[in-house]
Amino acid sequence: MQRTLVNEIMFEKEILLQGWVEKIRNQKSIQFIVLRDITGKVQITVEKSKLPEIAEIFTALTPESVVSVKGQAVKNEFVKMGGIEIIPTSVVVESKAEISPIDENTGADQRMDYRWLDLRNTKKTLVFKVQTVFEHAMREFWLGNDFIEIHSPKIISTPSESGSGLFEIKYFNQKAYLAQSPQFYKQMAMASGFEKVFEIGPVFRAEESFTARHTTEFTGIDCEISYINSHYDLMNHQEDLLIYAFKRVKEILGEEINKEFGFEFEVPKKPFPKITMKEAYEILNKNGINKSYEKDGDFDTESEKFMGQYAKEHFGHDFLFVTNYPKTVRPFYHMMNEDDPTTTKSYDLIYKGTEITTGAQREHRYEILKEQALAKGLTLPNIQFYLDFFKYGCPPHGGMGMGLARILMLMLCLYNIRETTYIFRGPTRITP
Repeated sequence: MQRTLVNEIMFEKEILLQGWVEKIRNQKSIQFIVLRDITGKVQITVEKSKLPEIAEIFTALTPESVVSVKGQAVKNEFVKMGGIEIIPTSVVVESKAEISPIDENTGADQRMDYRWLDLRNTKKTLVFKVQTVFEHAMREFWLGNDFIEIHSPKIISTPSESGSGLFEIKYFNQKAYLAQSPQFYKQMAMASGFEKVFEIGPVFRAEESFTARHTTEFTGIDCEISYINSHYDLMNHQEDLLIYAFKRVKEILGEEINKEFGFEFEVPKKPFPKITMKEAYEILNKNGINKSYEKDGDFDTESEKFMGQYAKEHFGHDFLFVTNYPKTVRPFYHMMNEDDPTTTKSYDLIYKGTEITTGAQREHRYEILKEQALAKGLTLPNIQFYLDFFKYGCPPHGGMGMGLARILMLMLCLYNIRETTYIFRGPTRITP
């Protein structure tokens, strides 16, 4: 008999359900069992006097055991789970579970030790349903706009900018590194004439950050576009991308999100508010967060959080673009603004008080790029392979990158990246 999922239950015929035994309520003359599969939950009702053998099987079971149940679906308005109950005709125990070492009150570290058990929770399963729809929607958007998908190497021979934040590995008889970003290879695609590319793939950062938003391995979302006029073209593209992807999540999973997380999922609207970094520093200083633009030029966690609140209060928006970062805090490959060469054609996107994106127009002119690299203290042997991309002609271009788990964390108001990472990696965690 072919399996029937909970959300496909039919009446008037025998069906086969397979899933987890979530709860067993054993009363004197009757049993109520909650069966759970990936699509939902259903009640199985067993009258002990009529079905003694089946009652005996369920009595011996533990929660989270896996069973196959054949039976008849009947309507019962008193049953909370959709007004349906299953009257079983046979039960097969596929796997009897031991008592779980975690429950809803278990601390985060121990839950991570038993991540496969932690993820059985329907709310947590929904996180990865959202991830699937969100990621698929971005691919839909890019493919619908003639982008090419690439997969860049994750083992690289030289540090991309400096030696910090890199995992060093042994590669046969030489030293190699795990890639921090597909940045250089996205730009190589521009030099190859691909014009518009995207990549969704692993990124590695050897940073000892013990925060709720950092992880040493994550899934990066990157794109690069040729023939742009400025970083504002990238911001416009990212607005359209996010609005499309958020809209698909709401269409497909909005009701489930409301049910499990208790809030109405919102789709952002264009345009996202935009301010320069200089303007942001003026706002911070006026509000008692004393920062020096000349000395710092970037945001810390407190500043990001405040600017997120500012965007919500003054623009009614969860997103805020902060543009024109000073060249002192940006990589050598960012293009400088013609009207103010101390600033770059770059931006960060803040979402609910947390940075989720860095984007910029890149410097594509060989001599200027080489000059900027030397000014940053880089040595040519380390980056000559990269500079060579631009020696034979390269169009103006730019791109951006985001972290998938961080966006999901903010979308679903979870505020801990462990909850939106399938298997979390941090400075002290490399298992399971």
